[in-house]
Amino acid sequence: MRVDAAALRTGPALLSPGAAHFLADLGNASVAVPVALTAVVFAVRAGLRARSSRWWLPPVAAAATCAAVPLLVVPLKALFARPAPPGPLAGTSGFFPSGHAATAVAAYAGAAVLLTGFLARRWVRRVVALTAVVLNAGVAVGLVVCGYHWPLDVVASWCLCGALLPALRACTRAAGSRASAPEGGTSDAGRGGAADPGRGGDVDGGPATDAGRAD
Repeated sequence: MRVDAAALRTGPALLSPGAAHFLADLGNASVAVPVALTAVVFAVRAGLRARSSRWWLPPVAAAATCAAVPLLVVPLKALFARPAPPGPLAGTSGFFPSGHAATAVAAYAGAAVLLTGFLARRWVRRVVALTAVVLNAGVAVGLVVCGYHWPLDVVASWCLCGALLPALRACTRAAGSRASAPEGGTSDAGRGGAADPGRGGDVDGGPATDAGRAD
C-alpha cells in the first residue's frame, strides 16, 4: 500500500489529464481487441500462404489468450474486492487486478508474439515487440495517473496475463510459421518452377531429354 500511495502522489506530475486519459483508454476492449483481431487475420493469411499444416494454431491461441482475460480477471476482482484509489472512483471496489491492463497485455503483447512468428526481418520483430512494451507501459501510467487503479493492480494483471504469453509463443513455434513462411513472397514451389525451364524444359527426365539427343 505504501508503494501504491507513493505512486499515486507522484503520478499526476508525469502527465497532463488529457494525455493520461488517452493512455488509459488504450486499455479499453473497444481499442485493444481490434488490434488483436488484425494480428489474427494477418496470421491466418500468412499461415495459409506458407501452406503450413498447422496454420490455424497461432491464431486460435491468440484468440484464446484474449478470451481468457475476463475468465481470469472477473473472479479475482470479486474475490479480493479491493477498494478503488482516491479519485473519481473512490468508494467503489473490485479493482484488483486491472481489467484494462490485462486486456492490454493480452491484445498488444499477444499480437506482438503472434506477429513475430511470421516476420522474417529481425529489426521489424524488434520494433513490434518494443511497440507492445510501450503501449502496455502507457496504459499502466494512464490508469494510475487518472486514479482508476492502484499500481499493484496493474502489476498483478501483467503477471497474470503475462503468464499466458509463453503458451502463445510455443504455439507459434509449433506451427513453424517463420521457418515455413516464404521470404520475399516466393515459395519453394515457385523457386522450383523457375529453375526447371532453365534445364531445357526437362521436368521429369522424359521425352524432352530424348529429343535433345536425337537432334
